[in-house]
Amino acid sequence: MAGGDQPPVRRRRFSPITRRILAVNALALAVLVTGLLYLGEYRRILIGAELTVLRTHAKIFAAALAEGAAVKTGPDTHEIFPPMARQMVRGIVRNTSARARLFTPDGALLADSRRLLGGMGTIEIERLPPPPDASGLPEGAVGLTDRLLRWLSGRKNLELYEEHLDQKASDYPEAVAALTGGVTMAERASSNGDAATMLSVAVPVTRYKKVMGALMVTTDSRRVDAALLDVRVDILMVSGIALAISVLLSLYLAASIARPLRLLSRAADRVRSSVGRSLSIPDLSGRNDEIGDLSNALRDMTTALWARMDAIERFAADVSHEIKNPLGSLRSAVETAARIDDPEQQKRLMAIILDDVQRLNRLITDISDASRLDAELSRAEHQTVDLGGLIATLADVYRTTGEERGGPDIALDIRADPRHLRVSGLEDRLVQVFRNLIANAISFSPPDGVLRLVLGRDGDRVEVTVDDDGPGLPPGKEEAIFSRFYSERPAGEKFGTHSGLGLSISRQIVEALGGRIDAANRHAADGRVAGARFRVRLPAEVD
Repeated sequence: MAGGDQPPVRRRRFSPITRRILAVNALALAVLVTGLLYLGEYRRILIGAELTVLRTHAKIFAAALAEGAAVKTGPDTHEIFPPMARQMVRGIVRNTSARARLFTPDGALLADSRRLLGGMGTIEIERLPPPPDASGLPEGAVGLTDRLLRWLSGRKNLELYEEHLDQKASDYPEAVAALTGGVTMAERASSNGDAATMLSVAVPVTRYKKVMGALMVTTDSRRVDAALLDVRVDILMVSGIALAISVLLSLYLAASIARPLRLLSRAADRVRSSVGRSLSIPDLSGRNDEIGDLSNALRDMTTALWARMDAIERFAADVSHEIKNPLGSLRSAVETAARIDDPEQQKRLMAIILDDVQRLNRLITDISDASRLDAELSRAEHQTVDLGGLIATLADVYRTTGEERGGPDIALDIRADPRHLRVSGLEDRLVQVFRNLIANAISFSPPDGVLRLVLGRDGDRVEVTVDDDGPGLPPGKEEAIFSRFYSERPAGEKFGTHSGLGLSISRQIVEALGGRIDAANRHAADGRVAGARFRVRLPAEVD
């Protein structure tokens, strides 16, 4: 995509954040509901309890048959009287949902509570299907729900329960076991296609420890499954309400997150594509959360970018203005030199041209240094700088050169342990700062004056002051002297010697290192200006 243009922000009808929030909340609820619907262990406990009750009833029924249906056939022998046994078998389970069958010792079916003997032969009693589902679910949904819940319950695969027309004890392992004196329980899958299971208990009918037959009592698990279905329906109803509440809360949460993010995104896109500065980032700081912090950060970033753009524009304008002056002088000198023939005048014009070229070279060098300073300060790794040793070295250098040129004396006063005068920064750039300050102070000081360098520790800051004995700062110019291209030079100094960027670059370096630089006039006891004072404060490195 040419020109660095960014694609426009895509408008979505449904926020991906909203989808994710809904999916996470719904999935968590679905896992919880699935776990609640998994009632396999609970069903096994209920089935076990049902079998225990069935076994107790079977033992009672068997004891009743042994007392009421047995007839004495010998001194020590008893047998079951078939007519009485059939009547009692039908009677003992009449008011229950169970079915009772009595088998003789040789395995033949003697009595069945579902079969009646009439004038036309044997009558089979068929149980009516259960009444319509009372849970409120449609009939089709009941079957589907039942199959789903059967799968969720984790029921094991059971042996199919089958009945033959001519039933014998050998058809049922529990009946065979009862004929040998054991009490056996069994669970089988229903053969009529529903989800219920068949529960059966077989107990021996004994008298004086002699087995006269086997009583098998069977029932189905419909009552247990109905209770479980009621529990599951209640769970589903509560889960449905919880899901609706979760969806509403998710939508509210998504709206409180996605909507402001969408507003911030669109505002940032409008600010990016706008040619003016009338647009701004919405202020969401009242939320007191991360989105409010993001809003503040975007607003601050936008303000900082506009400020940086303004600074770049001003810098470009200042550079253009500063370069025009030597260029104008250079052009005028070149044009004049081309029209005159006097060697002396041409020599003077060539000197002017040389000065202008040197001024341009110095100006361009300082501009280049200032323009790349931000990038260098942000990329370079800081190191520990011994500020006391650095200032002492600079003082020795300028003291030596000053003696040769007749400059002011330089006095160094270190008022703290050198170990406490370490800072974190860039040594080359700090050297540049203090060279600018010392050179500036020397240029304003009289030859017999004193330039004082004082280093000390003030709390968590290292403080350096540079005092001169010059005329001081012009009134009200304490801040202006740090502006780009501002130049206030001593009387008699050759014009164009300085670009006016030294103090501006110094402040830029110090502030990038977390410090502060300022300037003020010093006053004597009588109130007159005694010179200028520049003070640099930098964060001290943790000891």
